Amino acid sequence: MSESIAAIGTDVYVHPHALVESDNVGPGTRIWAFAHVMSGARVGARCNICDHAFIESGATVGNGVTVKNGVAIWDCVTVEDDVFLGPNCALTNDLNPRANRHKSRVELVETRICANATVGANATIVCGVTIGRGAFIGAGAVVVRSVPDFALVVGNPARQTGWMCACAEKLKLTVTAPRGSSAKCERCGCTFALMDNGLVMMGCPASSSREES
Repeated sequence: MSESIAAIGTDVYVHPHALVESDNVGPGTRIWAFAHVMSGARVGARCNICDHAFIESGATVGNGVTVKNGVAIWDCVTVEDDVFLGPNCALTNDLNPRANRHKSRVELVETRICANATVGANATIVCGVTIGRGAFIGAGAVVVRSVPDFALVVGNPARQTGWMCACAEKLKLTVTAPRGSSAKCERCGCTFALMDNGLVMMGCPASSSREES
């Protein structure tokens, strides 16, 4: 363990009961008890990898990601910046696994969770999908198809029931609203417009104030 800590730098906190075999962990990241980061995994800066998490070789985790207890991130899974993975949510990389057949990496199926998305506790993400930027996956949902940016999906199989702001406030905009419809978040003031390519953030006072400071 001491060799792993030295390889990734003293600005990474690794609990004495964690196993970190990767030397590609960004500064400010914290890795807690009984977590395992395999050699070949990539973990960005300022992440929080909680107890009993597992990050496999070939997995990519961006900056500022929270991985709660009991989450496994497998090879061919990409988690972009500032994603929240809730306790015991399940990610996959094989659509038709068999115990007696070992597949090569090229046979595995990629999954991408885009920046600022939230995956609720005990949700299951079937491989081959993309979870859009700022999307919100409800607890226990089973996601079998890609989710648009800022969409709120729940249930089994998961279905879209609304739209979410980047601050996690539900927007007053229905799924069936016509193209050209707009919405403003009542919490943070961010504005959105429903375009042909989905929901687009048009402006956000919170982002502007951070940039000015």
